[in-house]
Amino acid sequence: MLLRVLAWPFAPQRRTLTVLLVILVAAVFIATGTGFWLLYRIAYIVAMGIPVALILAWLNTRALEVQVERRTLRGQVGQEAEELIEVRNLSYIPKMWVELEDPSELPGHTSRRAVVIPSRGLRSWVVSTTLQRRGLFDWGPLRVRGGDPFGIFYTERDYGVRQQILVYPRVVDLPRFQTPPASLPGEGRFRRRTHYITPNASGIRDWAPGDPLSRIHWRSTAHTGELMVKTFELDPTSDIWVIADMEGAIQAGEGDESTEEYTVTVAASVAQRYIAANRSVGLISFGEDYTVVEAERGQQQLSRILESLAVAKASGEAPLGNLLIEEQRRFGRHTTLVLVTASTDSSWLSPLQSLVQRGVRASVVLIDPSTFGGEGSPLVLYGELTASDILTYVVAQGDDLSYALSSTAVGAEAWQT
Repeated sequence: MLLRVLAWPFAPQRRTLTVLLVILVAAVFIATGTGFWLLYRIAYIVAMGIPVALILAWLNTRALEVQVERRTLRGQVGQEAEELIEVRNLSYIPKMWVELEDPSELPGHTSRRAVVIPSRGLRSWVVSTTLQRRGLFDWGPLRVRGGDPFGIFYTERDYGVRQQILVYPRVVDLPRFQTPPASLPGEGRFRRRTHYITPNASGIRDWAPGDPLSRIHWRSTAHTGELMVKTFELDPTSDIWVIADMEGAIQAGEGDESTEEYTVTVAASVAQRYIAANRSVGLISFGEDYTVVEAERGQQQLSRILESLAVAKASGEAPLGNLLIEEQRRFGRHTTLVLVTASTDSSWLSPLQSLVQRGVRASVVLIDPSTFGGEGSPLVLYGELTASDILTYVVAQGDDLSYALSSTAVGAEAWQT
């Protein structure tokens, strides 16, 4: 403990203090031996200045009221995250040098600012950060650092609490992306009740609080004397299952330009496309965690899928073929699969062909790892898929996803571009 106290003034971040202490000791030693009056004055000034500087540094972080309003706790890549920082000086002593920083793991986030706060004054500003990468990031607490005018001492205090911001993956509009329609043996078999308004009115029921006026069936209301509302059934459309292959061994590239990020972006974009069309969409991925989001409709379902993809990491050990075999019970003739993978191994083709023979419809998006600096080309696999009459798209590094995932890009043109 004593050694730590003695070593404190000589830490690397306190070099100014170290120099002053050396000057103080040298001035006292030489002045004692020579009696030179100027050295005595220097020693007095340094000896009195050090505690004064310490007091000023301590006062600079006291009597402060600091508020942080982080306005964005959920966002999407490309959007802006905003926070409002307010610092109020509650004392009559001006704060001559106060540095504030709200640290975060967000890429590109810089919030450090040095301000001078007058007596009983207020300073406020807005910090905007462009969201560059998906994930779950820590944010805060706000750190206030004060120092003396000479740069000898610094004191720090934390304000507020640590929060987290969830950044959804980038989503691209895919207006011309297509999947083969599922084989539905009969509409009636797949109709089921829903709270959505669809063209299929199935009956009436008593009005309940929260039912909109547009759902009231006025003829039945006049006949019964009580408010009656229409009930609806879902259209007999197939469930869309997006399977994102997050096996770690097949990935290539780094950062945003990696097969992992392209896989996540494609999966999120496909999910958005079909949920916007009021289709039932589910997600399966096996990366750091095994994730299954059951097929549902609506914007809340899209949020659940984006949340899962936001934190997905390509560190899984299960090959895509094993995943298809394990989850085959979920897929029937009313199911359409969209596989997104960077795998060039054809071992998963056999389980997929078995599902197709059972009536499951499938589309495959191949992320070409060779364009990301990886090994292997999906050219042979592409040929086997097309020979099996499975609709296949190819995505290379730098491709415009709206075009690459369109009907005009399917086929030989995908390799020529």
